[in-house]
Amino acid sequence: MASYDVVIIGGGGAGLTAAVYTSRANLKTLLLEKLTPGGQIALTDIVENYPGFPEGVTGTDISMRMEEQAKKYGTEVQYEEVQSISGSGGGFRIKTAKTTYDTKTIIIASGASFRMIGVPGEKELTGRGVSYCATCDGAFFKNKEIVVVGGGDSAMQEGIFLTRFVTKLKVIHRRDKLRASPILQDRAKENPKISFIWDTVVTRIEGDKKVEKIKVKNLKTNEEKDFKTDGVFVFIGHDPATKFLQGFVQLDEKGYVKANERLETSVQGVFVAGEVRAGAVKQLVSACGEGCEAALNAQAYLEQLELTEKK
Repeated sequence: MASYDVVIIGGGGAGLTAAVYTSRANLKTLLLEKLTPGGQIALTDIVENYPGFPEGVTGTDISMRMEEQAKKYGTEVQYEEVQSISGSGGGFRIKTAKTTYDTKTIIIASGASFRMIGVPGEKELTGRGVSYCATCDGAFFKNKEIVVVGGGDSAMQEGIFLTRFVTKLKVIHRRDKLRASPILQDRAKENPKISFIWDTVVTRIEGDKKVEKIKVKNLKTNEEKDFKTDGVFVFIGHDPATKFLQGFVQLDEKGYVKANERLETSVQGVFVAGEVRAGAVKQLVSACGEGCEAALNAQAYLEQLELTEKK
């Protein structure tokens, strides 16, 4: 059974930054990621607000660079999904579907997953016209007409990207104004391919082998109607990836990990960073900053633990 100083759960910006810092501190570091390096950022087309890239950088590129940097300093990366954690300060056991790892400390950076609308037809037609990733599936909708559900930064950013392929795009938003940043709102409203349906929600997605139409409802008038569409892209937020943490650390009512100002969780020796933390700012630059802070605090914890053991 492999044993480590630090196990980092999650390979997004927070996790990869933490790995760079712990590895450079000569701590034996394992990073566990269930999907691909970079987490959600790897699925983003262009990142325009990360310092040092005035022309922007693709999500894939920055993700690969972060992973390469972590590995350069000695981080071991395994693509496995964590199922459970047990133990207490100084001695934890992490179980995945493949194996078991022992570690002295843990940094939770598991991020969050795309939130579903939760309407009939959505699950059945996911991958057949329903998507949560513009960069993954946008090219499949060339010269098609689609809808985007959501009104935040992700909805506008991914919607603008999708106009590279589609002929028309309707944004369906449950309010009468967007929540996205002003610059993204302006870009979306100025795009001739994008139109908006306000105060409206999707109540059903229909189709035989693929999406053919949706049913929508106006929340102010209660009017319902159907209209045809070739695809439904959903960008309405995320749910924290904390199922494996239930009963282990304290979570808030939404399932995010609670932590103090030092990013310490309710379990001594377990730290948290990035989008999975309750109250986190959901931006790459802040996730990386928290990854750095969690790593430095974990290092300080291990140094104190070593001193205690020597007494």
